[in-house]
Amino acid sequence: MRYAAHEILVAPARASAGIGRLGAGVALTVALFVMLGGLWSGLLPVIFGAEGWARIRPGIAAATTPAGVLITLFNFALLVAALAMALRVVHRRDLLSLVGPLPLAARHFARAGLALVVLYAAVALVPMPETLRPARGLGLGTWLSLLPLALVGLFCQVFAEEVAFRGYLQSQLAARFSSPLVWMGLPALGFGLLHFDSATYGAGGWLVMLWAIGFGLAAADLTARFGTLGPATALHFVNNFSAILVAAPKGQFDGLALYVYPFALDDAGAMTAILPVDIVMLLCAWLAIRLALRG
Repeated sequence: MRYAAHEILVAPARASAGIGRLGAGVALTVALFVMLGGLWSGLLPVIFGAEGWARIRPGIAAATTPAGVLITLFNFALLVAALAMALRVVHRRDLLSLVGPLPLAARHFARAGLALVVLYAAVALVPMPETLRPARGLGLGTWLSLLPLALVGLFCQVFAEEVAFRGYLQSQLAARFSSPLVWMGLPALGFGLLHFDSATYGAGGWLVMLWAIGFGLAAADLTARFGTLGPATALHFVNNFSAILVAAPKGQFDGLALYVYPFALDDAGAMTAILPVDIVMLLCAWLAIRLALRG
């Protein structure tokens, strides 16, 4: 069967597969995440001091400074902690049951990640139109000095989203419903809605949402096909590494980017021009992972 390996992740969910349990788990996760976020927000001025926090705070909302990007990325660790606590209380499950066997997940992550690095490196050699060509962002020395911390923060962000959508929601729904339309489609739709932000993206908000739904479906397929979160996490990590740390749109999450594109996320014309390229890139990345892991 195409998704036989998915049983690795679905089996631990069957004992608590009721929709009521899932709703309670989601509600408790959100409540704990908000509570932990409030506590963390209260600690930040203490950690950085009043003057330091006054300098750092303006760059957080749009993540336009290195500190703003790092703080935003590490906030996602709170979601992982909240989900881990909710799993214990509501489902009597541990967080690793959403990931799959760690050695296998790590091998999947490494092999998929290597395939994507080769793919993205090859695509980077293709010349871009002059109007879309990025300019230099951070200096190389500064970027390299911040890279280790940025990689940890980036992993926190992508792992939090994958463990929530492809780990938790997908496995719990698959334990209750047999149709992939439900256990793939609903988390992908939720992932897309989470990325809809008309205030940031303007008229292009729906384009970003559609792309995110497509990404969610690709990640869901890889998770079900190989039975761990490794492939989907690699897809998410390399994609976000490229979009946040290598080249980012101007004025939004560009604080740690080595290069900055000459357009903002609310530029509907530029977003419409780039979307087909991003969709093709997503399909190529999905296929590259399938080929890398098929042996």
